[in-house]
Amino acid sequence: MLVDSASEQRADTAPAPPTRRAVRALGLLVSAVILLLVALASIAIGAKQLPLDQVWHGLFHDTGTYGDVVVGARLSRTVLGLLAGAALGLSGAVLQALTRNPLADPGLLGINAGASAAVVTAITYFGVSTLSGYVWFAFLGAAAVGALVWLLGGSRGATPVRLALAGTAISAALYGYLQAVMITDDAALNKLRFWTVGSLASAGDSTILQVLPFLAAGTLLALGLARPLNAVAMGDDTARALGVGLARTRALAMLAATVLCGAATAACGPIAFVGLMVPHAVRAFTGPDLRWILPYATVLSPVLLLGADVIGRIVARPAELQVGIVTAIIGGPVFILLVRRRRTAQL
Repeated sequence: MLVDSASEQRADTAPAPPTRRAVRALGLLVSAVILLLVALASIAIGAKQLPLDQVWHGLFHDTGTYGDVVVGARLSRTVLGLLAGAALGLSGAVLQALTRNPLADPGLLGINAGASAAVVTAITYFGVSTLSGYVWFAFLGAAAVGALVWLLGGSRGATPVRLALAGTAISAALYGYLQAVMITDDAALNKLRFWTVGSLASAGDSTILQVLPFLAAGTLLALGLARPLNAVAMGDDTARALGVGLARTRALAMLAATVLCGAATAACGPIAFVGLMVPHAVRAFTGPDLRWILPYATVLSPVLLLGADVIGRIVARPAELQVGIVTAIIGGPVFILLVRRRRTAQL
């Protein structure tokens, strides 16, 4: 059975026939067009209604108030949504391959918990009160937990089960710490409550510039791991036979996922379902080949994130609903339907 399973996996990840490759390439192009349309909608639609001509002038001519609204707010949050969405989708796809679990997401390895715990620590014990300060603490917290999970789950040879168990245990401990601090410190609770929901509303040039180098490095590393992760998904013995260094590949995959998710969480707060649902849904179309899953997840995850952000601006006018709430409301039922109506997409 193991030989048959490996043979099936090799067949799925072998070079696709020209027709299938063309269909996948066309699908990726269509996905990019959809992303462009959603990005334009994110710029044009806001909690404050503006005519399209004013949006155009504000975007290209910077006409005072309209320029501040369109360029200063909507354009910045759209750019952040593009970057964070791509990062969450990529990190989810990498972690699903790393743990061989199609339902894995960044929360499984404690990365979100590490970022949240670091932010509440910064607020409570170091007096940090600005977003620029949160970003660095959140990223360091995510990176520290990623390293700790690897140390605990991989010190005697990393396996998907060990990594998942280490991440779950650390998440439980950190969320306990988080709740304890928030209950005893009203100031920390008030400052943290919006960040923990997940939002793009605080986007600014400084935040984007702070996380951009990490997102770029993590994206390049994740995309470069497509082939070795394909081999790892076939099983340890097959991967070794194909000349893949298991420890090196898993360490680099863990690093890529931590950098991507840590930077996105630092900038936007923990946002659920994007890194879980999009790679899983994409796999149903592309099959288990990460050479296609990763590009599709990079393009379609921002579609979900920006689309949810636009919906949040519309349904609560003149206020707005944070994107983390919308993704949870949309993602939960959609994901349940996806799992019930389809056979769970295999890795």
